[in-house]
Amino acid sequence: MPTITFSLKDLQHLVGKKISVEELQELAHYGKGDFEGYDKETDEAKIDFGDTNLPYLWSVEGVARLIKGILGLQKGIPEIKVSKGGYQVVVDKSVIKYRPYIACFAAKGKKMDDYLIKQMVQLQEKFCESYGRRRQKVSIGLYSYKRLKFPVHYKAIEPLSIEFVPLEFKAKMNLKEILAEHPKGRDYAWVLEGFDKYPVLMDDKNEVMSFVPIINSNFTGKLEIGDEDLFFEATGIDEEAVNLAASIFAYALHDRGFQIYSVEAKYPDKKVMMPNLKNESIQIKSEQIKHLFGLELKENEIKQLLEKSQYDFANWKVKIPVYRNDILHPYDIIEDIGIAYGFDKIKELPLTTFTHGSTFKLNEFIDKVREIIVGLGYQEILSAILANKELLYRKMNIKDFGTIEIDDYMSETYSVVRSWILPNLMEVFSKNKHVEFPQKIFEQGLVNSRKGDEIFESHRIAIASSHENANYTEMRQILDYIMKCFGLSCDIEEAEHDSFIEGRVGRAIVKGKKVAYLGEISPVVITNWGLEMPVVALELNLSELWEVMER
Repeated sequence: MPTITFSLKDLQHLVGKKISVEELQELAHYGKGDFEGYDKETDEAKIDFGDTNLPYLWSVEGVARLIKGILGLQKGIPEIKVSKGGYQVVVDKSVIKYRPYIACFAAKGKKMDDYLIKQMVQLQEKFCESYGRRRQKVSIGLYSYKRLKFPVHYKAIEPLSIEFVPLEFKAKMNLKEILAEHPKGRDYAWVLEGFDKYPVLMDDKNEVMSFVPIINSNFTGKLEIGDEDLFFEATGIDEEAVNLAASIFAYALHDRGFQIYSVEAKYPDKKVMMPNLKNESIQIKSEQIKHLFGLELKENEIKQLLEKSQYDFANWKVKIPVYRNDILHPYDIIEDIGIAYGFDKIKELPLTTFTHGSTFKLNEFIDKVREIIVGLGYQEILSAILANKELLYRKMNIKDFGTIEIDDYMSETYSVVRSWILPNLMEVFSKNKHVEFPQKIFEQGLVNSRKGDEIFESHRIAIASSHENANYTEMRQILDYIMKCFGLSCDIEEAEHDSFIEGRVGRAIVKGKKVAYLGEISPVVITNWGLEMPVVALELNLSELWEVMER
């Protein structure tokens, strides 16, 4: 769920135009971003791109490029010229079975200051954690060119065969020690689990540049203020993703005024010139636009809208920017035409067909429960059925209890099917700390969980209240009222649940069926979500409760 921060003045400089806070709030929507606020004292703006699969926007340079297109300051795909660098990376056959792909380039001619270093590190971390699947799919390194001796060598070595000083440390360590003792080693050791050799980057003087994908060297892998010649590398298990990382960083540094230089990767069986900035093309038809939006646009109008969205267009062929890999179908491009046109400008059509239907009895029951909760003063929210393990488990201080994972997800934000709803309510609280208390919300929807090879789906409702005096009794009264409305009674037994305070959590049982957890949320969870007020919550399995009622 990448949220980026940047200087508004810096954004204005990159765009070449003064932009107000109100304008930025509107412009962020073109990239499916939510404006999170602006601090006038620090000049810091914040945008949440948790709902996007466009990693090039996870930097102020990418945001500026988007805005320049929307405002008509830049038409079509921005040009970037790559100069011949004469540099080489030798990929040894030893690394192929572990982490086979690498993409590199050099960037020169612009001095790094503290702010720019932080922006590059921000993009690096957001990309690697989200799109890079916590460095397993892709990891990125930035180096000061002046300390390197080319060619660079990418190979796999024995864990105890070398020692070097890792970033922010003072003593030399071997690779095993780094995994056991360095914070980054402990965080990412799982990526190398099962490897008998570990991938490293070394220059031609045998200076270790990086223990991939764990940590850079404190000597060659540390950017400093005043550096103006940089070396970029991305390694990983997905060639397309590695090339995407190089393209995004090449454009970001080019936008900053750096000149980009090519690097040749010498594999055991081939040579590849990098970065690969070749743009792919896709054909669209006017009928597809009419089918989706009901718009009959002229060819020159389509061209203007596509150039606004940073595509090149000629003879109904659309050229796609190399820093975008989310375009899988003509309709993906047509969606961008609709965004640039303005969905609010598309006129609605009258209803032309009428059908008669009825709801399932279960749905009628669920709707009654929702009406009861609304009547108790709670506001209903609606969130996506897809989520991520960070939201479902780590922030909720609980272990994975059976998650259905998406094999080839586009965004880590939506990488699993949610297994419970309460985390969604906590996320809403975390984004509304500025809103008046008490805050009382609920959500009803489907959840899915896995037990062995079996998949279970159920309807649930989660209810939460946050205010200074929130306590267990408040939620017990809510549960008792729901039961009373349906002529039911329930017993509460003591329970253990790490998302709740020990001794302040219970399990609701109706006619022998365990149907709900309720209690006061743990301070650990409160802290994980950055909240300041207590929270009391309930999650009720409506499918199981309905089953009990139908007996």
